[in-house]
Amino acid sequence: MTSRTSARSTATLRLGTRASRLAHTQSQTVADAVTAASGVPVELVHISTEGDRSAAAIAQLGGTGVFVTAIRRALLEGTVDVAVHSYKDLPTAPEPGLVVAAVPPREDPRDALVARDRLTLGELPPGSRVGTGAPRRVAQLRALGLGLEVVPIRGNVDTRMARVVPGDLDAVVLARAGLARLGRLDVVTEVLDPLQVLPAPAQGALAVECRADDERTLQLLAALDDPGTRAAVLAERTTLAALEAGCSAPVAAHAELAEGEDGPELYLRASVTALDGSDGVRGSVTGPVGDAERLGRELAADLLDRGAAALVAAAR
Repeated sequence: MTSRTSARSTATLRLGTRASRLAHTQSQTVADAVTAASGVPVELVHISTEGDRSAAAIAQLGGTGVFVTAIRRALLEGTVDVAVHSYKDLPTAPEPGLVVAAVPPREDPRDALVARDRLTLGELPPGSRVGTGAPRRVAQLRALGLGLEVVPIRGNVDTRMARVVPGDLDAVVLARAGLARLGRLDVVTEVLDPLQVLPAPAQGALAVECRADDERTLQLLAALDDPGTRAAVLAERTTLAALEAGCSAPVAAHAELAEGEDGPELYLRASVTALDGSDGVRGSVTGPVGDAERLGRELAADLLDRGAAALVAAAR
């Protein structure tokens, strides 16, 4: 090995990340995994995104992509070599010149309730104010018919939880995965059953992205990829894409791996719910892990046949 090749193989990787505590924690986890697998040092580079700079609702900012556009631009320009995204924030359309090189093992994708007095969702009295920033959660909470007042909120995890104790809300709903990564599962009063509140497509998963022509980085990141998580996320996001809905639409999808008679299978569930909770369609499909994309399209077609298109259009 020449000295030039040796230097290149150990050169520091620059990892672009949002500066929020959760984004930084997620990115540091990936950075540590790269270094542990390869010995290559990784430097975090903070990048401000449109979603970070504005207090407006995500839907008002244009929905899909508000947390990733600036980071992807830095990747394409060569300012950074790697980006770590919450996979659910990524647009479903591929970005020319970039590739998701690794999908690490997923955290529990379910939603979690953080409520006053350690109450569960069913114990909150009618009229309780429950905060969430996701139209999907708004729609599904209203559909439960518990008489809750669902309040739109923005901000990082700590800001949202501060609205509960001693704030103006009775509870907030957050992704359990984020609380787990921050070491804050102690505040969770209930992990919500997917039969009540189905998670967002790709919730709990990370997408580790790099330039498609960066062979060195592609090889370094390959060790982090979890095929089962990648297949589950592909099925969920294919459903979302086929419904022609973005990450701010009231669409939920969750795929689980199970052992079938002929080998590993995916059990994929999805739903589309009216924002006022008055209507909705749900469905499920099962098939081989290798058919993840087909399963996603098949389930989306079934939901569209049963009225999902009108619900997505109304939500826009």
